[in-house]
Amino acid sequence: MTEPVLFDSAGARKARGAFFTPPELCAYVAQWAVSSATDRVLEPSCGEAAFLLAAGERLRKLGVDAGAQQLTGVELHALSGIAAQRMVRDAGYDLSLLVSDFFSVPAHRSYDAVIGNPPYVRYQDFSGAARARGRAAALAAGVGVTGLASSWAAFTVHAAEFLRPGGRLGLVLPAELLTVNYAAQVRQYLMAKFGRVRLVLFTERVFPGVSEEVVLLLAEDALAEGGTDNCELHQFENVDQLGKALGTGQGPLSVAWRPVDRLSKWTPGLLSREGLAAYTRLQELPDFSTLHTWGDTTLGMVTGNNSYFALSPERVRELGLTREDLRPLSPPGSRHLRGLKITEAALAELGRGGARTWLFYPAVQRELSAAARAYIEAGEAEGVDAAYKCRKRKPWWRVPLVAPAHLLLTYMNADTPRLTSNDAGVLHLNSVHGIYLRQGLKTLGTELLPLGALNSMTLLGAETVGRSYGGGMLKLEPSEADLLPIPAPAMLKSARPALLALRPQLAGALRNGKVVDAARLVDKVLLVGELGMRRGEVRALEEAHAAMTARRAARGKAARGHAGPEPAPVASLAAFPS
Repeated sequence: MTEPVLFDSAGARKARGAFFTPPELCAYVAQWAVSSATDRVLEPSCGEAAFLLAAGERLRKLGVDAGAQQLTGVELHALSGIAAQRMVRDAGYDLSLLVSDFFSVPAHRSYDAVIGNPPYVRYQDFSGAARARGRAAALAAGVGVTGLASSWAAFTVHAAEFLRPGGRLGLVLPAELLTVNYAAQVRQYLMAKFGRVRLVLFTERVFPGVSEEVVLLLAEDALAEGGTDNCELHQFENVDQLGKALGTGQGPLSVAWRPVDRLSKWTPGLLSREGLAAYTRLQELPDFSTLHTWGDTTLGMVTGNNSYFALSPERVRELGLTREDLRPLSPPGSRHLRGLKITEAALAELGRGGARTWLFYPAVQRELSAAARAYIEAGEAEGVDAAYKCRKRKPWWRVPLVAPAHLLLTYMNADTPRLTSNDAGVLHLNSVHGIYLRQGLKTLGTELLPLGALNSMTLLGAETVGRSYGGGMLKLEPSEADLLPIPAPAMLKSARPALLALRPQLAGALRNGKVVDAARLVDKVLLVGELGMRRGEVRALEEAHAAMTARRAARGKAARGHAGPEPAPVASLAAFPS
């Protein structure tokens, strides 16, 4: 009988998230996962059965030729399923194959090992009935995945539900597992359901031509009572090095790391062993706390139309508005918040340069001025009042205020988040966050936090708690900013004289865009002087921060599709007072 001719285009494979896995990686996972000649192995989304072939070879070394009861594959794509059966048969094994959407297969705890490379379909394309089935499968295991989740998140949870007690899960997953918020419940699930969780990371790309970074998840002892509170991290340069370590289960760099809680990001897993050790040690010291210890981080004001409500002094004069029609405002954006504090003099200088330093906010306790009334009528003629945020409030031109914050925090950053003292007492828009310090910490925090936050631990912490956005920008939501590692009040109080003596040098470094130089000065005071850290430990933090920043920038360049230079920050001298 003539074998059918099989054809599967590269475009079709990409559309369904199928990428062929290097054989060295498959062999490594199979040797780790299959420990007994009686083990039953499942490869969900098996494609051309790369992992099942490796599992068959592993079972043969254990003394058996695998049969259909031992090797099971699920594959959505019929042509790939035919190819899988042929390749497994040609290798001398048997295979039980189900052509189906894996999410439609009811979970049953029948397997000792579940291994494979789940399809990676981004949330934009993971939609409709396929998404509904995936979310339902994850929810059946008690895990809710958001509408922003890519296909692998639900796939990982559903795959784990097929394991017997004590079973092993070995999957190739996007590095998003470590870093994205939508994977929080997946991370929690893995640590709750397995007695041991290992992650293998690579410094080089596993899939040539694919920009997405991957990690190898090795989770064992399924359904262990109490789960685990730590992850074991192993780092390899590439898949070839992984192949050389076959059978050891270890990488050249390995360390155990304990997340703050099971929902926390695993981003620190991307650090070097030395960097992670120094970072973890400081996290456990009472001398470092979190930004939430100091106060509350809040979103800024939402006007509904910044172009209308945020006005430059020149525009104010053109409109004839009075001081009673306005409130002082930190201009939209955050480029002016790269120094230690923003003062009234700095705000005035920004205004003279054309920055929008006034918020249109007529007082309701009195009759509107003629200029304010005319400006409101002009806004209505332009349809400003019809914008969503505007039409939801009465009157539409009354922006809901938030109180002036003690500190302002930049949350979209090309380099690193900055804390700036709000000495001018200005209002802030939602282009920055406001920090409201707790009672008893207001004076100390306003004076010293912008200085003390310029240390390598905090800079590195921003890379681990924040998220990377298009163009390589680092973003911090308020809940993420709350977790930012910050020197504790007692340490800053002790270091106050030394930090204040550094203020002119720090202001100068920031004025010239040299935030890393500023951090080195503060490191000498806080990390070395106050904590007695060895220079090697401090260097490990510095290098880890540099590596994480470079990684983010590289991902941003890949997303933009070019490797051009990052735009230089624009700095106004007045915005960086000492």
